[in-house]
Amino acid sequence: MTTIYDRVRHPDSATAARAGAGTSGFAALRGHKYALLVTYRRSGEPVPTPIWFGLDGEQRLYVQTDADAGKVKRLRADPRVLIGPSDGRGKPRGPLAPGTGRLLEQPGEHEHAEAVLRSSYGLGRRLYERLIGGRTPSTYLEVTAA
Repeated sequence: MTTIYDRVRHPDSATAARAGAGTSGFAALRGHKYALLVTYRRSGEPVPTPIWFGLDGEQRLYVQTDADAGKVKRLRADPRVLIGPSDGRGKPRGPLAPGTGRLLEQPGEHEHAEAVLRSSYGLGRRLYERLIGGRTPSTYLEVTAA
């Protein structure tokens, strides 16, 4: 089944996902609004997804997503990720770095992740949350640099 995301995703995102890591750490993300997050299917096939993110230092970032999103299911099966700067459609704007992703499930973790995201985005994210957010349950992901 092809989703709207598959139709608008930039074709270079798949090429970058298959090429693998080109740097380490998250310094390349600084100053960017979007990132390309690559998670892996059980078959090992990379799946690139453009995301909004909140950078927490040089080694950690947070993502808010629908609780039933494919990337959540893939992270439960395989915590390996690649991440790098991109545009809103996932066109890479720099090298991808390896990392480890996990779902935040401990008390207080969602609040910290939300605070980091809120500090990274202003009015645009608040408007998005008001118009689009809240329709489906969401969760937070943490990605740590490898």
